[in-house]
Formats: sequence, C-alpha cells, structure tokens
Amino acid sequence: MPKLCQGRAPGGPGAGLSGIFNNPSMLWDLFCRVIDNYGDAGVCWRLAADLASRGHAVRLWIDDPAPLQWMAPAGAPGVAVQPWPQSGGATPGDVVIEAFGCELPPAFLAAMAARSPAPRWVNLEYLSAEDYVERSHGLPSPQMSGPGAGLEKRFFYPGFTPRTGGLLREPGLLEQQAGFDGAAWLHRLGLAPRAGEQVVSLFCYAGAPLPALLAAWAERPTLLLATPGAASEALGQALKAVPQPGTVLARGALRVGWLPALPQTEFDRLLWASDLNFVRGEDSFVRAQWAGKPFVWHIYPQDDDAHVAKLLAFLRRYLDGAPAPLAAEVRAAWYFWNGLGDTAPAGSAPAAWQTHSERWREALLAQADLSAQLIGFVSETH
Repeated sequence: MPKLCQGRAPGGPGAGLSGIFNNPSMLWDLFCRVIDNYGDAGVCWRLAADLASRGHAVRLWIDDPAPLQWMAPAGAPGVAVQPWPQSGGATPGDVVIEAFGCELPPAFLAAMAARSPAPRWVNLEYLSAEDYVERSHGLPSPQMSGPGAGLEKRFFYPGFTPRTGGLLREPGLLEQQAGFDGAAWLHRLGLAPRAGEQVVSLFCYAGAPLPALLAAWAERPTLLLATPGAASEALGQALKAVPQPGTVLARGALRVGWLPALPQTEFDRLLWASDLNFVRGEDSFVRAQWAGKPFVWHIYPQDDDAHVAKLLAFLRRYLDGAPAPLAAEVRAAWYFWNGLGDTAPAGSAPAAWQTHSERWREALLAQADLSAQLIGFVSETH
C-alpha cells in the first residue's frame, strides 16, 4: 500500500511556492475521513495523485488508509500518505483541502492560523447536479472564532457545468482508453467474453434488486463481472453460489465472473471493457461517464431521501436532448435500480444509449478538469 510517512512530504512542510518545485508548484495538505464506504478515499486518492502528477507535493491525511492497500498498492510519486494527526507538530502547507466537510484537527487549524502567509483553505464538497451547486461554488466562509479564527475557508463544488469546479480527469485519460484492448485485458484476467456476449460490470450497494436483472441476463448471452464486497455477496446469495475470484459460473445464457479487488487504474479498465456498467457512489459514477459507456448509478441512500433529489437532478441534466424513447428507458432503469420504480430494465443497453453516452462525454470535455480548476482557484483567491 502507499507508504505511511511520518516525516516530510516532498517539498517539506511549509515549503511554500519556493519549495523544491518551481513556482507555481505548491505543497497541499488533503484531509480525508473514510465514513462507511470507499468513495471518500477513492476521490481523495485520485485528487492527490492527479495533483502530484502535475508537479505538486501532496500529504494525504487519512483516518483509515486500509482501502488504499488495493486502490493504490503502488502509491504515487509526490504523494505522502499520513495518519490522521492526533496532536500538533505538522506545519501546514500552501493549500489545505478539507474533503467533504471532514472537520480539520483543532491543532492543525491553529497552526494554519499561525502560519504566514496563511494557507489557502478549501472545503471540497460532494458532487451534485442540483442547482444550488452553481450558487454555492466558490463562496467564502470567514472564520470568526475557534482555533482557525482569522482564516477564510472557501467552498469548491465539483459539477457538470462551467459554473462549477468540474470533474476529476487526469491528462491523457481518453488517449489511454482509445489505445485500450478490452478483450485482451479480460483475457488476462481469465474472463474473456465469448462471441456475441455482452459484458456487464456490477458495482453496487447491498439491497440492489438483482433477481429481475438476472432473469433477463439468463435469456441473453451476458458476461457479468462482479466486484468484491456487496455486489459479489448479493450475487452469490441470489445464485446460491460462493463468490470465488477468478472463477466463472454459468446460469443459462448468463456467465458470472467474480473479480478480485482492482486498483483504481484497473477498475477504470473494467469500465472501458464493459458494454454496460452498474456503478455506485461518487468515484465510479464519474469514471463511468469518462468511459463513455451506458451506465446505471446506484446512489448512496440517505434516511431523509435527500439522495432522490440528487438522482433526479442528474437525470434531468444527463438526459437533456436525448431521444424520448431512450430517455424513458434510461429513467425507468435508474428508478428501478434505486427502488423508485417497478419497471425492470431489459438487461441490455440499446445502441442509442451508447451514442448518447459518447455525446455526454464530449460535452463534459468542454469543461476544464477539477484539478486544473482547483489549482487556478487557489491561486486566484489568495
């Protein structure tokens, strides 16, 4: 896994704009708490690695580094993974990212307030297509009391429009995909698709309505690739089988391949190699869009049903301009998968959905990526 570094990240604490990297490179402190799934760690690791690839130094402070053992086993040059600080001692860098309102340690906040010049402080928010994102993106929050008194925090919202912070997208990502051979990649995993077989990836939360889809897939040649965790467990229960990574189970026209835990870069390749992707949370949701393939999003359910408004807001934006029959089919599939409707999807994606997915991706490419916008944002607001 990425090495836990107790000492200095590249550039050294407080190295500032005159650290070992030439101006305008900076030292970033990125704080992440892993709540109850992998999304927070996944987004934060991608951001840390992307910033480092652009010449910056990053310290990723995380309270549970265990997911990085399989997400990023090789680490990334320029990223130092550090345990969540329990006391003082660390000198803040040039930029402090508070991911998803995780609340910075009081001692670190006090050190930020004492640093001259003060670091730029950004709260990286969750991704949403709701209207409030455009209104809230970039707003300041002056700190009037507490250990961070005198500092100013600003809110940075990822999003799908020019008035938001964009989406994480590494330079050269689509060029990598263009040169990718999905069939060969699956063959190396021992999961080569047969002629005429659609490939479907499955990454979902517990409670997904699998039985109806399994019945549809059993009637059409399908290779279903199940990720470890909730997806494999639910699938195993539905098929009365024990998930065994690297093995294939046949049920009618359906073949189920059990996947091992995949590093983030390999998970991206799974999405590229599939014809239809079932994804969940935030990180894989974004990667499915960059894959340019039909996908169904399992949104993280919330007790107050706030996730429903978030899901509907994205669908309105995503399906804007899509042919009416396609929009109705996609909407029904997403509703069913998220417990909002009772019309089970057909189990395959129509050709029009593939075309729409590519057009949607092209529209997103017109917007600068999140890291580029974030770098510009902190430079302009200091």
